[in-house]
Amino acid sequence: MTASIASRARILTGDTPTGRLHLGHWVGSLENRVRLQDQYDCYFLIANMHAYTTRAEKAVDVRRDTLEIAKDWLSVGIDPERSTLVLQTEIPAIAELSWYFAMLLPFNRVMRNPTLKAEIEAKDLGDHYSFGFPLYAVGQCADILAFRAELVPVGEDQKAHIEMCREVARSFNRIYSGVDPTTKDDDAVANGGVFPIPSALLGRISRLIGTDGKHKMSKSLDNAIFLSDDTATILKKTKKVVTGRQSATDPGVIENNALFQYARAFMTDTARYAELETLYTAGQIGDGDVKKEVAGAIDTFLAPIRERRAGFEGTQGDARILEILREHTSRANAVAEETLRMAKAAMKLDYGARTISF
Repeated sequence: MTASIASRARILTGDTPTGRLHLGHWVGSLENRVRLQDQYDCYFLIANMHAYTTRAEKAVDVRRDTLEIAKDWLSVGIDPERSTLVLQTEIPAIAELSWYFAMLLPFNRVMRNPTLKAEIEAKDLGDHYSFGFPLYAVGQCADILAFRAELVPVGEDQKAHIEMCREVARSFNRIYSGVDPTTKDDDAVANGGVFPIPSALLGRISRLIGTDGKHKMSKSLDNAIFLSDDTATILKKTKKVVTGRQSATDPGVIENNALFQYARAFMTDTARYAELETLYTAGQIGDGDVKKEVAGAIDTFLAPIRERRAGFEGTQGDARILEILREHTSRANAVAEETLRMAKAAMKLDYGARTISF
């Protein structure tokens, strides 16, 4: 990595490998990641350790999905020459920092995290989740702070995690680096803090509605259009989009309509979009006609992504993904180990240096 890249402000964000990525991931975060690669020193993390919090018995699936995430990233335009792909389990500093940060967060504060509570409900975990499940919320703080990231591109549902990370960074800087608690967040490092106070960067669509017309797009709810879907699949799924409209001659409602949310997001002809909206609200065009145009727009958007992804399929593709991840591990550890040394020095735990080599 060149010095010019290394001197830029840093980004860290990522995904837990639970399956292929979908359109919601694109508009919520991936789009920003691709766009910002030339402006920031970018680190994109595959949270394969966190995947075990709910899938500990599915090691084979987690490994498969880890590779799938990397394929999706490279296909949408994450450039391994401009950005660093971080495989979470290969960065030991993250696990160590998670332990230290856990001491700075009251248990009740972790359990009040609205994102955590929403996941418990969405996954119907009740009180039958592992001890590690709430710990992953602390681990997300370590993911971000291990790379001393200043900006975190995320979807709306992750804002609560970023706020908790900001609390951890402030607490650490105050307790161990003597930073005055009245110091402005932007001045934390300049005033002796180890960690910058990261900010969330939200995508242009914070909540993309799924094809069920109700819930957020999600693999687990079977309402997602994936970035790797082919033309026929896109058309089939788009035809199933629920709008709540009773007949083609009823005046259509645009607000909270998944079909028109997709149209706004992926139709490049703004004049045609405006025309569809006018016709739809006047009851002069049916759902089916709009669905065909929306499916075509989505397919046009995804076509080059599918083409790039094809180059990473099969045994050779998997081998190339692993090669990239191993190459990037040394880059990532160089930064994370530097952060850990700084943190341990502040905590008076600097008894000696260790060397991570791969």
